[in-house]
Amino acid sequence: DAPSIEKQWYDPTTPSIVVIDDILTPAALSKIRQLLLESTVWYETKIPLEYGGYVGAYIDDGLHHRILLQLAMELNTQLPTIMAGHPLQYLWAYKYDSEYEGIKTHADQAAVNVNLWLTDEDANLDTSKSSGGLVVYTAKPPMDWDFARYNTDTNKVREELLEPTNYANVTIPYRENRAVIFDSML
Repeated sequence: DAPSIEKQWYDPTTPSIVVIDDILTPAALSKIRQLLLESTVWYETKIPLEYGGYVGAYIDDGLHHRILLQLAMELNTQLPTIMAGHPLQYLWAYKYDSEYEGIKTHADQAAVNVNLWLTDEDANLDTSKSSGGLVVYTAKPPMDWDFARYNTDTNKVREELLEPTNYANVTIPYRENRAVIFDSML
């Protein structure tokens, strides 16, 4: 329901974060999952102790299948006020090693960030299902902080941005076929 999603996005009493469950049809979910499982564009490996233990694929390394680009175009069409002036700039996918924690706290260089979770929920070996998901901190960095500064000076981010807000965040649990769309300044 696009109007209610856009209403939630612009609600001044909450951060600009929306969760859309079952965003893909079963056929599209299956096709994208198969594409990523069989793809050979996983070129980046992140060192577990430093970065969290995962491999990445990026649009400039070959991750640009028609169905992924179509999804981006459909989001722009279905959510015109959220996506206005924000065409797809970058696309990436990650595969995680379940022995490690995943991506560390960071900021993405974007206006609107869309995370889409594809892995079957049965693949989560944590029987409590408390692992996985996404934590979006709601404190916005000062306007004079650039992308590199935010992502390299983690002590400064913690001390000047997160600690004063008592690490205020919105935590979104993992769920297969769930999209999380949020303001990338969060």
